[in-house]
Amino acid sequence: MARIIAIANQKGGVGKTTTAVNLAAALARTPKRVLLIDLDPQGNATMGSGIEKRELEMSTTNVLLGEADARSTIVRSEDGFDLLPCNIDLTAAEIQLMDLPNREQRLKQALEPVRGNYDFILIDCPPSLSLLTLNALTVADSVLVPMQCEYYALEGLSSLLSTIDALKRRLNPKLEIEGVLRTMFDVRNNLANAVSAELTNHFGELVFRTIVPRNVRLAEAPSHGQSILGYDKASRGGVAYLGLAGEVLRRQRERELAQKNELAKTRENAA
Repeated sequence: MARIIAIANQKGGVGKTTTAVNLAAALARTPKRVLLIDLDPQGNATMGSGIEKRELEMSTTNVLLGEADARSTIVRSEDGFDLLPCNIDLTAAEIQLMDLPNREQRLKQALEPVRGNYDFILIDCPPSLSLLTLNALTVADSVLVPMQCEYYALEGLSSLLSTIDALKRRLNPKLEIEGVLRTMFDVRNNLANAVSAELTNHFGELVFRTIVPRNVRLAEAPSHGQSILGYDKASRGGVAYLGLAGEVLRRQRERELAQKNELAKTRENAA
């Protein structure tokens, strides 16, 4: 059964879509079966995966409105992962979702038939606490938070954590933090280093060791419809996202081992 990770931050411009596309590509090379869901009406994850959003016949919009099933809407990217694409139609769809029953559960219901086909499902969320983001957080097992190391980012992170706590109480009790990822990092910036240190002191092991640097090649890759691994794997950005994939896999192995040990202990006590 796939682990579902929502990649979210209520602040825009923090490398959220870049992380979604490149982590999907890196995990697919491990190799793992990966599905990336573009839930941002801008459709940047779709374009960054090499899929022309203007030519889509079916998209995430149709899936959420019940007009198509996920299996028939999924397309294959050149980077080896599957994609549930979207375009600007998703903005209108969000308005229609307001009147539908179980509106926060639409994505969860749509993914049930395909969840068993993947090891990881990544969701690129919009940069706001919208109904689309609520759908992602309702189905997700965890949230990966990309953030720049700047003052206002800390306030945004605090707001997001409060939202996650509220969601755990109301819609998704199992939701947890997958980790905080430092993005667009410049080691020459004293403020960035100070915020990074504060993050590590406050969140400890939740902060990924991987740091994604500011990197020209990483910025260029989407304009070619490629992940950084397809565009320039040896670049600093490519190395960083391969490292992030390694951390995500390690945490998953540790989680599975802990579950096995807990199950064995339960059986032992029952005997």
